[in-house]
Amino acid sequence: MSTPIEYQKIEYCGKPAYVLIPWDEWRRIKPLLDAEKARAAGIPQEVVEAHVLRNDSMIRAWREYLGVTQKELASRLGVSQAAVVKYERPGARLRIATLIKIGAALGLDEQHLRI
Repeated sequence: MSTPIEYQKIEYCGKPAYVLIPWDEWRRIKPLLDAEKARAAGIPQEVVEAHVLRNDSMIRAWREYLGVTQKELASRLGVSQAAVVKYERPGARLRIATLIKIGAALGLDEQHLRI
C-alpha cells in the first residue's frame, strides 16, 4: 500500500487559494488536467489522445489530425522541414508570433496550439 500524499494548503485572506503537491504527483495529474482543458476548448479526441497519451506536441497532434505532412507545413510557413521538426518537439518554447503563423498555416487559432 502506498503512503498517502500530504498536500499543503495555502490560504489568502482566510480562504484556500493554492495547494502545493509533490512533483511526482503533479507529473501524474498534469496529463489529466491537459485533457480536460482540451475537451473544454473543443479539441477533437484524436488530438487530445495524441497529446496526452503519446506526448506529442499540440502542433504535431493537430498537423497529423489534419492530414498535413511536415513538408507541407514547412512549405506553408516558408521554413525548412527541420524547423518544423523543432517546432513539434514536446516542450519547445515558441514565440507567440510563431504559434500564430503555425495556427494560420493549419487553419487554427493559435490558442489551440497552446494547451
